[in-house]
Amino acid sequence: MADSAGGSGIWHRRVWVLAFPIILSNVSVPLLGAVDTAVVGHLPDAYYLGAVAVGAMIFNFLYWGVGFLRMATTGLVAQSHGATDADEVRSVVGRALLIGGLIAVVLVIAQAPIAWAAFSIVEASQEVEGFARSYFHIRIFAAPATLANYVFLGLFVGLQNARAALIVQLWMNGLNVVLDLVFVIGFGWGVEGVALATAISEYSALALAIYLARGMLSRLGGRFRRADILSVAELRTTMILNFDIFIRNMGVVFALAYFTAESAKMGDTVLAANAVLLNFQLFMAHGLDGFAHAAQALGGRAIGANDKTSFRHAVRVSSLWAIVAAIGFTAAYAALGTVIIALLTGLTAVRESAIALLPWVIIGPMVSVWAFQLDGIFLGATRGRTMRNAMIISVAIYVVACALLIPQWGNTGLWLALTLFFGIRGVTLGACYPALERSVGADQRRPQS
Repeated sequence: MADSAGGSGIWHRRVWVLAFPIILSNVSVPLLGAVDTAVVGHLPDAYYLGAVAVGAMIFNFLYWGVGFLRMATTGLVAQSHGATDADEVRSVVGRALLIGGLIAVVLVIAQAPIAWAAFSIVEASQEVEGFARSYFHIRIFAAPATLANYVFLGLFVGLQNARAALIVQLWMNGLNVVLDLVFVIGFGWGVEGVALATAISEYSALALAIYLARGMLSRLGGRFRRADILSVAELRTTMILNFDIFIRNMGVVFALAYFTAESAKMGDTVLAANAVLLNFQLFMAHGLDGFAHAAQALGGRAIGANDKTSFRHAVRVSSLWAIVAAIGFTAAYAALGTVIIALLTGLTAVRESAIALLPWVIIGPMVSVWAFQLDGIFLGATRGRTMRNAMIISVAIYVVACALLIPQWGNTGLWLALTLFFGIRGVTLGACYPALERSVGADQRRPQS
């Protein structure tokens, strides 16, 4: 990589050029959710809002699982770009689109059993379930666009063009807001209008992403080669990496679902208070994720170029800013935590319960930052097996901690276990980092353990 030993100012700029657009893009996601809530929340009955919440939850679960399409694509593209192999950049995108397309077809074809399974698990009123089903069966047809967008976002970040990712995300969410207002308030289409607005926005964003990607790939050079894209060995390697990242993602989903399930056992007040406090974790994740993406793209490119000096620069500078951001979140939560809780809920019992657990939220950023940052570093290195194994160990310790701590300390024990989960994720990946750094420069750009 050029300027591998360049001044620190160059690397600080590189990190922020990548991180800042991603942070802005991330912030647009909860804002869109707020608009959806506001639009549907003005319909005459509460079950409309419940239906959108349930339907969105189902898709969040489905798409979180296939988030490996973006994660793996970013790492593989970054490494191929660092190796100045434009043909392989195109092949990575082609293979990811092929895999994503097959998954999308399965989701559309299997929508009936997926809906049956989802609504068997989620207990809701007849009205909520009826409208949530309508939402699901409309939005599921956007699955091809959603998964393809994951691939293109991975391409943009892997090529260190986070600005393109921001443009696509802002266009998609902005159009979604406009269509929400037109379909729901203007045409009176209710929940179905919200689902249709999301589907149209996804396909519109895909068209924009394809347009931007064509220009970027044209400037990059190279050719799409069918034989390389369809190479059985390369497809197998990509599938193994994707599966390892899938297991990693499901570990996070399980941990948060287990946390919610244990909260529910403690009563409605505790459940509501913990739901309020998890918003703090969500906001923090959106902020720290930008620096993890920077580490992934810059570190992956350095690995592709067999440039250990650049890799160390990428890791050190992106981690420095991640720590600074974590300190900022900790300070903000310490100063404004009670105010934020008051804004999120007006229920006195819920407020008091949440404020009692606020110290766990305050220390959360300083504990979690290492897990987020190391995730980005290992994703850039395409070390899916290492991430998978670290997640399995972390989840196992988390479950044992819950079993031991909750009977003794109740909700405090639950929050201690969740904090321990994020801490162990950082420790397990951190223990593997020295070996990863030693391997850089050994011309090993394949997914490894």
